[in-house]
Amino acid sequence: MQRKEASVPDAIDSTDKPTPRRNPKPEVTKIDGRKLKPSTLMMGHGYEPSLSEGSLKPPIFLTSTFAFENAAAGKRHFEGITGLRPGGAEGLVYSRFNGPNQEILEDRLSIWDGAEDALSFSSGMTAICILMLAYVSAGDVIVHSGPLYAASEGFVAKVLAKFGVTYVDFPAGATREQLDEVIAEAKAQADEQGGKVAMIYLESPGNPTNALVDVEAVRDARDAALDKEVTPIAIDNTFLGPLWQRPLDNGADIVAYSLTKYVGGHSDLVAGSVAGAKKWMDPVRALRNTMGGIADPNTAWMLLRSLETVELRMQRAGENAAKVCEFLRGHPKVERLGYLGFIEDARQKDIYDRHCTGAGSTFSVFIEGGEAECFRFLDALKVAKLAVSLGGTETLASHPASMTHLSVPAPRKAALGITDNLVRISIGIEDPDDLISDFEQALEQV
Repeated sequence: MQRKEASVPDAIDSTDKPTPRRNPKPEVTKIDGRKLKPSTLMMGHGYEPSLSEGSLKPPIFLTSTFAFENAAAGKRHFEGITGLRPGGAEGLVYSRFNGPNQEILEDRLSIWDGAEDALSFSSGMTAICILMLAYVSAGDVIVHSGPLYAASEGFVAKVLAKFGVTYVDFPAGATREQLDEVIAEAKAQADEQGGKVAMIYLESPGNPTNALVDVEAVRDARDAALDKEVTPIAIDNTFLGPLWQRPLDNGADIVAYSLTKYVGGHSDLVAGSVAGAKKWMDPVRALRNTMGGIADPNTAWMLLRSLETVELRMQRAGENAAKVCEFLRGHPKVERLGYLGFIEDARQKDIYDRHCTGAGSTFSVFIEGGEAECFRFLDALKVAKLAVSLGGTETLASHPASMTHLSVPAPRKAALGITDNLVRISIGIEDPDDLISDFEQALEQV
C-alpha cells in the first residue's frame, strides 16, 4: 500500500492544527487531453496494486496502529506533528486518524464532487455533527434551510443550543430578497450574542418533501453580507448526489452525505462524508482526529466496492422512478406527487433546471385521506419494504410524520409540509412493471 502522510492532530492543540496529508493526490488521468469520467476513475484511483502484493483490489487494512521503519523515523514523525520540524509528518501512525482504505475512499469521493479534499465518517450524522462543531463557538448563529432531516434540525435546535449557539431558518424555496432578510436577521442576532454567523447549512432536496434550495442565490446573498472566507455554505446532497447534483459547482463550499444511502446503495452499511476545499476540511479533519468517528476499514472497503457501480444503480433507480411516478400521477387515490420530474412551481422548476441533472428516485406521494389511509397502503405492499432510509437496491416506503419526523413539533411539520397523508418512497432497481403492480394493488386497499 502506498504510504501517505497521516492525518494526525497536533500534540499540543489537536482541535486547531491537523497534520495534512503530505503526498498530493494523483492528477486526474487524461487520454489525449480528455479527462476520464468518475465512473472510470473509480476502478483504480488512489490505489497501486504493486504496493499491496499485486492485489487487484485494495485489501482491508485491519490494524489500529502502523509500524515505523526505525526509531529515528518515529522521532521524525512526531517532530513533524509537534511543529519542531517544518513540513509536517510522514506516513500512517494510528487508525483513529486515518488508514489506507479510508484514504483511497476519500480520494474517490473527492472525484465525484470535484472537491479538493474529502473526509469519511462512521455515519452521516457523525459527519454533520462534527462539521458543525468544527465551525461554531458560543454566541454564534447557524442559518439553515427547511426542512432538514429531523436529526440534523434537532442537533442545531437542541444540542448546539446548550452551548449558546442559535439559528435562523428559511424555507427551501426562498428568493434572494428573502435570503438577504434572513442573513441580516442572523447578523443582528449574532451581534447581540457576541458571536458571528458561523455557517449556512442547506439540505436540497429537503427531506422528505423534495423542496429545492437556490444554492446560487444563497451564495450571492452570503457574499454580499458576510465574509465568504469565514462563513462556509454547506449542503446535504444525499438525495441527489453524487450523480444528479454537484452543489460545489453552484456555489456551495462543503458537500455532506449519508453514504449509507445511494453511495453505499445496498442497505448493508452506515457511513457519512464531507468534501470541499482543503481550507474548509482542515478544521473538520482536526476535530475528527480528536473525537474519532472515522469510517472503519471494512466499511470503507465496502464503499469502494459500491462506488464502482453507483452510476449504474442510480441510473436504473431513476428510470424506474420516472415510470412509477407516471403511473401514480394519474391515480385517483393520489392527491399529488413530490417528484422532481413533475415540478409545477415555477420557482422550483427554475432551481431544478439550473442545479440538477436528474430527478432522482426518492419522492413523496400524497395519498387521499390521512394517516389511516397511508397505513393501509403501506401494510398492503408486497414488493416494496416498509422501512426507513433510501437509496438502496430495494424499494422502500415509510410514513415520515409518524416515523422519521415524529419528534418534530406539529406546527413545524405543518409549516414544512410534512403532512399525515405523505408517504416517502425510495425506488430501487427491481423491474418497474412489478413495482407499478405492487403500488396499484396497495392503493386498492386505501
